[in-house]
Amino acid sequence: MRDETTGAPDNTAVRCALWRALHVRVDAAPHVLEDEVGLRLVAPDADWPRRPDMAPEATSAFRAAMVARARFIEDLVVQQADHGVAQYVILGAGLDTFAQRRPETASRLRLFEVDEPRTQAFKRRRLVELGYGIPEWLHLVPVDFEAGESWWEQLAAAGFDPRRPAVIVSTGVSMYLTEEATAATLRQVAALAPGSTLAMTFLLPAGLVDASDRPGLRASTEGAQASGTPFVSFYAPQDMLALAREAGLEDVRHIPGSVLAERYFADRTDGLRPSSGEDFLLAAI
Repeated sequence: MRDETTGAPDNTAVRCALWRALHVRVDAAPHVLEDEVGLRLVAPDADWPRRPDMAPEATSAFRAAMVARARFIEDLVVQQADHGVAQYVILGAGLDTFAQRRPETASRLRLFEVDEPRTQAFKRRRLVELGYGIPEWLHLVPVDFEAGESWWEQLAAAGFDPRRPAVIVSTGVSMYLTEEATAATLRQVAALAPGSTLAMTFLLPAGLVDASDRPGLRASTEGAQASGTPFVSFYAPQDMLALAREAGLEDVRHIPGSVLAERYFADRTDGLRPSSGEDFLLAAI
């Protein structure tokens, strides 16, 4: 059996955490999302802002997209919590920091973070080292996908109640999964209690991405391939909606990335805008 208690978290999780911090460090206020907790978890070398994948100008559209989708999810979760939903599941949680930054809302929920064991073990250790701890309402749920473990079964074992409404979130994950795997997830979500909500991001095919953003998408795709975690699935919006409906989800909506851009960046004077290419599927159960 592999020792999953040591080592570094997933590279993508680290990059996302650092981009969220970079937004606070280099972009003008008001910030779309205030998150330097992830930076504390990672504790990189002092020269981390000079990493090639952190170059402020070259990565501005990517980090803007990162904080836009995180802010969209946070607004959704707060809204649903205010309406009495008391369970929140993050699939592919990485180094998400909602629990640490928004404890006034998170503590009203049973929050389940699902990810692979090594990243989960790293995060658990760092939360303890930094003094955040693991409150009783926060459940870190390690799932060994490579070994064929079921996230649904592990979630239930951690105390998730499928008979009660929940918010299920999956951002930055579907591009790594086959269509069959995504359809299986959608079928499981469709069986949740009425009043539940799903928010899932998906990547658009290159032909549907703004021409100015296609080089960035190509670079991301090549980088994912080189790191051994290739993008395997892209969806036109109508295809993602059809996949969700075939899985049993009836009340589904497509939220283009341009909606997030207008909602969170319209009044900025510094030209910061998220890249196109990643949209949301939003489903009400």
